[in-house]
Amino acid sequence: MATAVATTRSLHTFEALGEDSIQTNQTQRRYDVPTIINYYKDPGDGSLPMPIVIADNTVKNERPHVPQQVIVRDVTGEEAKYTLDEQGFQFVRHTSKLSGLSAFQDDDLVKAEYYAESVQLLKDLTGASRVFIFDHKTRCGPSNWHKLGKGNRSSRGPLLRAHVDQSYAGAELVLRRWFADEADELVKKRYQIINIWRPIRPIHKNPLAVADARSIADTDLAAAAIIYPADRDETWTIRPAVHHRWHYKRAQRPDEVLLIKCFDSDVGVPARRAPHSAFDDPAAADAEDRESIEARALVFYD
Repeated sequence: MATAVATTRSLHTFEALGEDSIQTNQTQRRYDVPTIINYYKDPGDGSLPMPIVIADNTVKNERPHVPQQVIVRDVTGEEAKYTLDEQGFQFVRHTSKLSGLSAFQDDDLVKAEYYAESVQLLKDLTGASRVFIFDHKTRCGPSNWHKLGKGNRSSRGPLLRAHVDQSYAGAELVLRRWFADEADELVKKRYQIINIWRPIRPIHKNPLAVADARSIADTDLAAAAIIYPADRDETWTIRPAVHHRWHYKRAQRPDEVLLIKCFDSDVGVPARRAPHSAFDDPAAADAEDRESIEARALVFYD
């Protein structure tokens, strides 16, 4: 297992590579939101969470949840305070060659253009030796898309439940799925799974909250399965606790990319995973449905 190293470059270094800086004017007004985060309702009997089942373009998610009142803090003006290794997430400015929903719904175009620029973004920021995008999801549907029945994946919208896309064991499942022949060697070095989360247009309805990883104890995590017809994944679902600290960026724009660490094999860094969840902002209840894309990357270090 690799030991802790400072691989995340500063935003100043990223600027030197040609990107504009994040605005850090401390006088900017922030808009914190009192809202609900939906957590896992643990029955307390030691049973595993009910699995999510995905088949026939349909997601069946009947896992019980419990709503908890929280305040989601706006990072506007303080974006540079948050980094992948300290809090588990980081905001960076990056303009994609692609724009508009139709472009991001074109899977061939996304794989040909967006994957390549996302790989370069992560290499420039982290200093990684190798980056592999293994999946992406475009979201433009309503927040109740899980309840739409058969074929609901075609209307995929925000997920209003606290989660991490891979558990510690689930991250290795992903690694071995995509790099079966190399996995035994790759697990000996540091590797990560990082999501590149980008608005397709400015976000008002159902923005994305991400938790400070340091405020989420491992005991707050419950490993939870996703079952496919011929495969499975394992994620973290999150038990509620009053000490969790949630953050978002108000009116996040397409050039304001949020990087979310879902896994880090380095047990020495403060942030190994950052739970996240969409949430309702009451002030934006009548806004148009959110449009966003998330690309998921395996990130390797020599």
